[in-house]
Amino acid sequence: MATRTPSQDHSGPPSSGPHIPSGDADDGPGTAGAARRASPRGIRRFAVDTTPLRIAPFRWLWSSTVVTSVGSQLTAVAVPLQIYDDTGSSALVGLAGAAALVPLVVFALWGGAVADLMDRRRLLLISNAGIAVTSLLFWAQAAAGMRSVTVLLVLLAVQQALFGVNQPTRTASVARLVPAGQLPSATALTSTVAQFGQIAGPLLAGALVPVLGLPVLYLLDTVALVLALLAVWRLPPLPPLKAAARRAGLADIVDGFRYLVRRRLLLVSFLADVIAMVLGMPRALFPQMAQLDFGGPEGGGTALGVLYAAIPVGALLCGLVSGLYARVRRHGVMVVLAVVVWGLSIAGFGMSGPLWLAAVLLAVAGAADMVSMVFRGAILQSAATDEMRGRMQGVFTVVVAGGPRLADLLHGTVGAAAGTRPTVAGGGLLVVVAMVALTLAVPAFWRYVPER
Repeated sequence: MATRTPSQDHSGPPSSGPHIPSGDADDGPGTAGAARRASPRGIRRFAVDTTPLRIAPFRWLWSSTVVTSVGSQLTAVAVPLQIYDDTGSSALVGLAGAAALVPLVVFALWGGAVADLMDRRRLLLISNAGIAVTSLLFWAQAAAGMRSVTVLLVLLAVQQALFGVNQPTRTASVARLVPAGQLPSATALTSTVAQFGQIAGPLLAGALVPVLGLPVLYLLDTVALVLALLAVWRLPPLPPLKAAARRAGLADIVDGFRYLVRRRLLLVSFLADVIAMVLGMPRALFPQMAQLDFGGPEGGGTALGVLYAAIPVGALLCGLVSGLYARVRRHGVMVVLAVVVWGLSIAGFGMSGPLWLAAVLLAVAGAADMVSMVFRGAILQSAATDEMRGRMQGVFTVVVAGGPRLADLLHGTVGAAAGTRPTVAGGGLLVVVAMVALTLAVPAFWRYVPER
């Protein structure tokens, strides 16, 4: 679902090749010190495990996520806010989602194939630098007072193309930096800081816009991206383990889709997220709802920040007790129930009155989103092989990032015609109906239990 960027979900089996040494880590992967760590007791069994941060290369990759988790959300709020302020049209806000979707889909699929065939550190440096440049251009057009939706959409399309290359590469790199036993902990660490960014970023944006103006949001994101680039520079080389470095072609992308189609459970797990996001993510309507439905001041202000932050708050709180997930065996059941809870919570949000109730319902949706993310990731770990990791992460990027952008177009268009509340409530109910139908069509997904 859309409460997170794809970098929050590491999915894929353990790497078949050697892991990068831990450098200045206290306990490197596979060391006796790590093996002798005391078993956590009490509430510590449920808390996020920080062990992967002892491995220096992963610590640098994780640090780059920490820095950008807030900055990227500033731009994520600034673009739709600038479009709505300039035009007063939620339909055009939804159009921004469509403008971002095509380059994201194309370059995520291609970037995932490239990530399987070239040094991933080099690819991260190239794509990170490009994203920083586009963020700087966002700042330049806002500071110059341009009111061109076309310029915004072009910049957004370029940035999302680079994002599509960066995210599969970043996520596919994790298994090269930590041992197999620490992959769930590494995922939880990345997810937690990313959720924090989705909380702090929108709230910070809501506080800064009335005081310093919208261009400052883009500038702060640019600074964060430069700092992240410095962290990525510290990574060791990450060349392919098996395939020789070469150019990725259409055949490599097609092979990835063939691989996906042959694994029905994996395909259904992706479709579950598509259902939840396309039908049930009303993000494009947040600026209008903040001003008209929840009494926010001109420009969204506090109400807008609360709406953007509420879903990540629920996801973050759920992620902080991720130790509970290890006790669950019925992964398919958890995905289905989580998507249904998401749909019901979104429907309730669409019918809610006061802002505090809307925020609570969105937080419940965020908690359901985190549960779905964790167990879909576990299903992907059991189904994907190492040599396909980049391509599967490319598809994963399309699903988790492309779905919400389709939702932006759908909700923005329908909301402009039918009103915000009917659109949101109806979409949430459709999520429930579609998820139940998918489960009945593929009952094996409901029964799925991973092998041990």
